[in-house]
Amino acid sequence: MPVPLVLCLLVNGCTARPQATVFSAPSSSIPPSSVPSSSPVASPAPVAAPVGAAPATAGTGLRGCPDLPADNVWHADVSRLPVLAASRAYVAGIGAAARVKADFGAGAWDGGPIGIPVTYVGAGQPRVPVSFDYADESDPGPYPVPRGALVEGGPAASGDRHVLVVDTAACRLYELWDAHPEPDGSWHAGSGAVYDLRGDALRPAGWTSADAAGLPVVPGLVRYEEVAAGRIDHAIRVTVPRSQNRYVWPARHAASKSSDPALPPMGLRLRLKSTVDTSRLPGQARVIAQAMKTYGVIVADNGSAWYLSGTPDNRWNNDALRALDGLTGNDFEAVDESGLPVGPDSGRVR
Repeated sequence: MPVPLVLCLLVNGCTARPQATVFSAPSSSIPPSSVPSSSPVASPAPVAAPVGAAPATAGTGLRGCPDLPADNVWHADVSRLPVLAASRAYVAGIGAAARVKADFGAGAWDGGPIGIPVTYVGAGQPRVPVSFDYADESDPGPYPVPRGALVEGGPAASGDRHVLVVDTAACRLYELWDAHPEPDGSWHAGSGAVYDLRGDALRPAGWTSADAAGLPVVPGLVRYEEVAAGRIDHAIRVTVPRSQNRYVWPARHAASKSSDPALPPMGLRLRLKSTVDTSRLPGQARVIAQAMKTYGVIVADNGSAWYLSGTPDNRWNNDALRALDGLTGNDFEAVDESGLPVGPDSGRVR
């Protein structure tokens, strides 16, 4: 069952339905505020992995399927967008002194893999029924989710329990939040969403997804293969301790009861400042930092401050990823995306 909203704001990556959702552009006159940051989670022993020099092929990283079209907002270069007047307030609201954390890596933590895994299936995967707690904002089944689909945190995990499935034959993405297998082979989840990975359509306004912001999870994950190839060509999913009851494009859903205008709205885009020296970071961390300069991060859920989402992989070098904690909230700025969308219901950019 979904976690009550009051508790949801206290845990990492918890998606809860607010009482109301309001779409609006970022405010330009917001008083500063400070929010305490969450304590970082310890990482296991590092596993070394080399970083290659060849550039990744844009938009084909999901085993032959695009991670949304090249003209989608997730792939938009935001390095030259104007800075929001409210940027400093939003950064303070997230945690100006809080350190960046790669919330993924090699090995295990608390009995499960570190990160949000992705399950890949082909054309022959049977579709099974899925029931939902929030059926009115979920895409109905059946979904091609195998009995042994990878669950965030492991089969016995509590927490968000995301199950993310890519159908490589149809290039469709199926995402579940708080997913639990049933004895008959069906699944039960808090909410679910289906995406055409070749399309730009957003969810209906006000709808959640498998994420608090009503956005897909997979396009914002840092994957080992793209880092090893030397280039990430998309924005990165990030969590914040608290958000306000408002969302901005491309988000479709808010996840808070707070009316504090100093807190970030869901969908807020921030980028690592171009003046931040990342040249001395280890290879894997340097590739991620460059992506945050070029494509930025998108606020997608309530959780810990500046936690970046990625897939678990034993080829990650945890020491290299840990070097990202040399970056803090003060190294980021919120950007104005108001000139990007071709329309409010599309993720395609001009």
